[in-house]
Amino acid sequence: MVTLYILRTPNNLLYVGVTYNLKSRIERHRSGQGAEFTKRNKVGKVVYTERFTTLIEARHRESQIKGWRREKKENLVKYGRP
Repeated sequence: MVTLYILRTPNNLLYVGVTYNLKSRIERHRSGQGAEFTKRNKVGKVVYTERFTTLIEARHRESQIKGWRREKKENLVKYGRP
């Protein structure tokens, strides 16, 4: 299974990513080995996840969410739908 996740940083920014192992990926972000975004911004907590059977599906959803305005992302986090 592949997990799409949204992180909220302490300064209230959102980061969207995908991984096969969420726990390991969050540890990598926290240690500075993750994405450039999480190297520049401290990692807060995971505020949303979705599970997919294939990486292609997860990457498609990631691209979709990354294209949304902040309000729509916040609604997804808060209500589970945009």
